[in-house]
Amino acid sequence: MKVLLIGSGGREHALAWKLAQSPRLTALYAAPGNPGIAEEATLVDIDTADNAAVLAFCRKETIDFVVVGPEAPLVAGLADTLRDAGIAVFGPSAAAAQLEGSKGFTKDICAKYNIPTGAYQRFTSAEPAKAYVREQGAPIVIKADGLAAGKGVTVAMTLDEALDAVDSCFSGIFGAAGAEVVVEAYLDGEEASFFCLCDGKTALALASAQDHKRVGDGDTGPNTGGMGAYSPAPVMTPDMVERTMREIIEPTIAGMADSGHPFTGVLFAGLMITPKGPELIEYNVRFGDPECQVLMMRLKSDLLPLLHAAATGTLASARAEWRDEAALTVVMASKGYPGAYEKNTPIAAIPRADTETKVFHAGTALKDGHLVATGGRVLNVTAMGGSVSAAKDKAYAALDRVEWGNGFCRRDIGWQAVEREKA
Repeated sequence: MKVLLIGSGGREHALAWKLAQSPRLTALYAAPGNPGIAEEATLVDIDTADNAAVLAFCRKETIDFVVVGPEAPLVAGLADTLRDAGIAVFGPSAAAAQLEGSKGFTKDICAKYNIPTGAYQRFTSAEPAKAYVREQGAPIVIKADGLAAGKGVTVAMTLDEALDAVDSCFSGIFGAAGAEVVVEAYLDGEEASFFCLCDGKTALALASAQDHKRVGDGDTGPNTGGMGAYSPAPVMTPDMVERTMREIIEPTIAGMADSGHPFTGVLFAGLMITPKGPELIEYNVRFGDPECQVLMMRLKSDLLPLLHAAATGTLASARAEWRDEAALTVVMASKGYPGAYEKNTPIAAIPRADTETKVFHAGTALKDGHLVATGGRVLNVTAMGGSVSAAKDKAYAALDRVEWGNGFCRRDIGWQAVEREKA
């Protein structure tokens, strides 16, 4: 099977690494890719925001299957363009991608199909939103409705912080994504990320993870795209997984089909495990980044036929096998992230992969033959271990062998699971 992978981040490096192991693969292309992905795939210079250009490449190279990594091309309808041309594609239609592309759309689906989530209101101007915030009080959550690269959500612990967040959204800081704002109730509990594959009618549970959004140790500082993750999430017990499937995932799949937008691809549920049980914080319509990296390390099954089954409506007979070990990834970011940071800083050395450790490239490029950091989040140092504590120790030991003067990381990734293991 000839496969084209869309994307250039750490998530896509992890997907490329896993897809390249498939005996069913005959050729793997990636657009635009990165130097890490280049070790697994042939990089192609296509504008992935140009649906027609992607389709033209697929026709020229007789691509059998396209795997779309990031959310933006999905929201822009890339999957629709490819499907309409008869090409199998892993990823939802633009209509179904609204589950990530519009926070308000998702909340409305939850309300219509009785999916547990925080109470909410939608607003298109600042003053009514601020009046609602004053009425509800803090803590409260302010979300830009559209795609904001993981930075459009403020969990406001004070009224002033909430009011400032409303003003920020409507100031244009998030562009069109902030033209509408969702204000929702603060949910108290422990967060978890839960993933399942969907083919429009069937959902196959994959695995759970926990992400660390804030930039600093002890979960301090501003939100980021994610500073590290581990899998599995101990809070996602077998009972909690069963409840999540029954109360959240299955009603969503049925509701999307009922609404005329059947969902295919990967459904990533950001959950809050509250005293009442699992409640939905938000949906993403692609693998998490950096959660994908730990999931791919733990997945025993061949990834390619699983993704293809989701794309072709044959998921009912599919099964996914997982390693019992834990996996943990630490993000190395450019100093200054998530604010301004220097680009093209040299990375002198990255430790070689072995059976239990792997460094995934997230924001790198080759410049004059030398590896440089081009993004905010640059490397994902990932390891397996018999426990989260063991995986953490291996990951940080590998990270300390990275030679990159402009990099920084959190030193406490996995702290919740580590505390549980000590208890």
